[in-house]
Amino acid sequence: MAIGGTIGEEQVLAALRQLRDPERDGDIVTLGMVGGLVVRDGNVGFALEVDRARAAQFEPLRRAAEAAVAALPGVLSVTAVLTAERSAVKAKAPSQPEKPLVPGVRHIVAVASGKGGVGKSTVAVNLALGAAALGLKVGLLDADIYGPSVPRMLGITGRPETVGGKRLVPMRNHGIVAMSMGFLVPEDSPMIWRGPMVMQAVQQLLRDVEWGELDILFVDLPPGTGDAQLTLAQQVPLAGAVIVSTPQDIALLDARRGLGMFAKVDVPILGIIENMSYFSCPHCGQRTDIFSHGGARLEAERLGIEFLGEVPLDPIIRETSDSGHPISITDPESPHARAFRRIAGRIAEKLGQ
Repeated sequence: MAIGGTIGEEQVLAALRQLRDPERDGDIVTLGMVGGLVVRDGNVGFALEVDRARAAQFEPLRRAAEAAVAALPGVLSVTAVLTAERSAVKAKAPSQPEKPLVPGVRHIVAVASGKGGVGKSTVAVNLALGAAALGLKVGLLDADIYGPSVPRMLGITGRPETVGGKRLVPMRNHGIVAMSMGFLVPEDSPMIWRGPMVMQAVQQLLRDVEWGELDILFVDLPPGTGDAQLTLAQQVPLAGAVIVSTPQDIALLDARRGLGMFAKVDVPILGIIENMSYFSCPHCGQRTDIFSHGGARLEAERLGIEFLGEVPLDPIIRETSDSGHPISITDPESPHARAFRRIAGRIAEKLGQ
């Protein structure tokens, strides 16, 4: 509902109920065509699930849906995208499986968060390095098109080579392979793209890269529940998702939204990680729970999801990440690196590795 004059989900759905499927009897909300609805600070995004074979016919409906929502008071921007109907995909005969989007990769794991600023990319990088330290073949995809940070965190510069002028060779450092939009555009160049372009970019970073044989491909998703998350969940056979949160209530509230999104698209939740769990003063040793403590563990217990572990707030983690030499590489026997390695090991166990 709208609070303080802002737009809410109920108003958006009410506007969309005025639109009808051109070939079926009913409005697009009642028929279950509207999915992935996100309303935040006046910015609205959603997907219209349609039959892939008739997608071009629904472009006028997509534009009409955007216009109907844009006309609502308090709406600043609207992004509506067409996605393939999941029921149609599930109905395909088992004898005619689709070609895997990422051949050679045994397990794809999404690392997600409901909000920004919780250290998700730092966790994703160190989980990948932790898994590699256990002897697994690991890749890392930076799916944050707008704010790629993996190149800097892994200390990788330059542009990837191509095979036959079509497929990209992933970059490599610290024993893992990686791909990011940050390798393809200047670091300070803004990506001013709308939803469909983001979705296409994520697919290309998966499909058009020579990943080779990997045990696990970790995917560092942007914060929230938008286009990149929907693309990954609907186009890729995800083995599961890991949710990163800090302990405070507002972060956990957003984390619940992320959990709910993956549940709606049938992606298993491998567990929750509490980052910035506490701070231990390096001088006096006193512990301070800056962002509270234990909230993610309690949330995991409440939802019946595994709590994978906690990572403390420590300047050394930030410093090593900024320098391109993450803590898992610079000090592999530190408590922080061991925590990442232990969590990566648990993820590998759950995947059967």
